[in-house]
Parts: sequence; C-alpha cells; structure tokens
Amino acid sequence: MWSSEVELQITRGVGKRSRPLYKQRTWRPAPPARHQGAPLGLRRCATGSPSSPRVRVAEVRLLQRKSQMAHRLLARRIWTVAVKEPRCSASSCLRPPPAAAPRPPTSSPRRGVSFTVQDHDDFTERVVNSELPVLVDFHAQWCGPCKILGPRLEKAIAKQKGRVAMAKVDIDEHTDLAIEYGVSAVPTVIAMRGGDVVDQFVGIKDEDQLDSFVQKVIGQ
Repeated sequence: MWSSEVELQITRGVGKRSRPLYKQRTWRPAPPARHQGAPLGLRRCATGSPSSPRVRVAEVRLLQRKSQMAHRLLARRIWTVAVKEPRCSASSCLRPPPAAAPRPPTSSPRRGVSFTVQDHDDFTERVVNSELPVLVDFHAQWCGPCKILGPRLEKAIAKQKGRVAMAKVDIDEHTDLAIEYGVSAVPTVIAMRGGDVVDQFVGIKDEDQLDSFVQKVIGQ
C-alpha cells in the first residue's frame, strides 16, 4: 500500500507563463498502521459490547442452563419423596380391606316418661290416649311449693322404670286445661288411666307418700 505520491514537475521557462513539460509520479510505502487497544488477533476473540448479538446469545444459553438445573433438582426431590412413601405389594394391593367388626344392635331409646305438654292436642294424644297411667302435674312458675314437689315426683316415677308417665302442665300457659280438670290451687297432681281421672292430691308430699301414691295408681 502506498501512502502518497510525489509529483516532480519540470517546468519550461521562467516566470508566470512557465508550464510543466511532464509529470513524474513516484509511490512511497505507507508506514505500518498503529492499532488502538488490543492486537487484531485478540480483538477478534473479544465478546464485544453488552448489546452485541453474541452477548445476547450467551445470556439466553445461561438462562437455559439454569432452568434445566432447576427442573432436574425438582425432579430429584419428587423422586425422593415418592421413594419414601410406603408402597403396597401386589398381594396387599389386591387384598380387600378388612371388614369392620359388626356393632351390637342398639335398642331404640324409650320415650321419656316425663314430658311437658305443648297444647291441648298434645295433652289428648300423650295423656288421654296413653296406654300407661299418667300423673299430671299442674304447676306455675311463680309457685314455690311446685318447685319442691316436681323433682320429688319425677324421682318417684323414675323408680317405676317406665310403668308410669308424668305430664307437666303450666296453668298460666294452658288455662283451658286447668279449668277443664277443675284445678283451683297449685301444685295439683291428677292421676289418669285410660283417659279417666282415678286419683289426685293438692299440695306437697314427702318421698314416701309419693311412692305410695304412685304404686297405688299403678296397681289400680
């Protein structure tokens, strides 16, 4: 490569009107170029700027490798958990589950011998039409002796083990029943069998007296 040319002019004559007879051009070799930075061989191996395509390709490959490593680690953990879980053998998997032990038959709960009357129809169904003798306790919430007699009467009836029932009637809520059966004071206990009044008493009785009264009603 030649860097410059040198013109040699041979002029003819002297003065302003002189003109060149001919031109001779000679070429000189240009000085060696000086590269800035790294040598050419090293510059070819450089990755270039961060925005170059080579850098982008390298980043994508790095992300792909990280994703593959994460998938392998997850698969290894899943495989480890699956190995630790108990597995059934061919015989145990095909074997039917053991049958549950049969439970002893339970008898249906017996209807309570003590209940509270809800209305006139309920009184007719559970007292008048009852197959058992029923002691009807007419009481009131404001009555002190009623609160003493009620638990004693329930205890005496419980001793008979279902041979007699007890119905509780609040005279303030069921005034019609109190008038129908002539209740003028509380507590009043009326014994009924087959829909008929067979015996009654007014006031408080002790436990022995109540036991005798209940047994008398049952024996009639």
